[in-house]
Amino acid sequence: MQALTSFVLAAFVGYAGAWYFGVLEGNFALLLFLATLVTGSYWLAERFYFLPQREKAAALLEAQALQRREELGKMGISQVDDNLAEARGRILAQPWWLDWTAGLFPVIIAVFFLRSFLFEPFKIPSGSMIPTLLVGDLILVNKFQYGLRLPVLNTKITEGSKPQRGDVMVFRYPPKPSLDYIKRVVGLPGDEVAYLNKRLTINGQLIKTTVVSEFFDEDVMRYFKQYEEILGEHQHRLLNDDERPAFVPGADDFAFKKNCNYSIEGVVCKVPEGHYFMMGDNRDNSMDSRYWGFVPDKNIVGKAFFVWMNFSSLKRIGSFN
Repeated sequence: MQALTSFVLAAFVGYAGAWYFGVLEGNFALLLFLATLVTGSYWLAERFYFLPQREKAAALLEAQALQRREELGKMGISQVDDNLAEARGRILAQPWWLDWTAGLFPVIIAVFFLRSFLFEPFKIPSGSMIPTLLVGDLILVNKFQYGLRLPVLNTKITEGSKPQRGDVMVFRYPPKPSLDYIKRVVGLPGDEVAYLNKRLTINGQLIKTTVVSEFFDEDVMRYFKQYEEILGEHQHRLLNDDERPAFVPGADDFAFKKNCNYSIEGVVCKVPEGHYFMMGDNRDNSMDSRYWGFVPDKNIVGKAFFVWMNFSSLKRIGSFN
């Protein structure tokens, strides 16, 4: 078992190392699922086989020690220094290969359950959601809001509530589902979404915006025009860059692209059933549904709702719209 455990642990370390150095594309959900299965198997083996075997060996040692004391007592020897307690402790102690497997199972299964069905942490890697979310924000995503899904497979097992217009949602990037993206829900199934001359219209109704103070982006040392917008029940801020054109350059060839009409002014799209139209709040610096298409329901991960840490600014901690 030691050799087998060494191989299994080496495989996990090798996978994580290759992922870290970019040799292969990792899947943390799959890695955590496998770790839960492996450590759970060791935990069961420990509880129902290895521990009973050690307890049996400890009981045998105690019986032999008692018999030896009785024999020595018959010979008039009453003082016996056999370090029984220490020897028993050594026998009952878990070997290293069980410490690193069965011993970790309670922690791993707790993390697996929390991450898969309750809340999952993410780190914001880009500025596409500025000013709502900044690069380096560590956020929590509600995994049950839109219905529980099986880990790894992402198959929905409960209905939950439907995504609402204005929600900030994490989803699997349609062109490459192994990547997680975060954007705001702008168009619901059946909506007609128009983004023309940098103005958003949904089902023929212009979404009103209010000018607020300019936003200073410390990463690029520039000021950007900032507006307040209300989508559904969410009031949030967005940015526009006057130096960027209104049209959408280089849109991909995506599913249901025929539902979209591109022009020099921007794009108009009819959202197909079971899909959502997503946009970043940093409107002119976001690769979103305008470029790669609609997000199917099966790609939904959860609703983002809380910044739990930003090491560059503790003031960022809190909920957001």
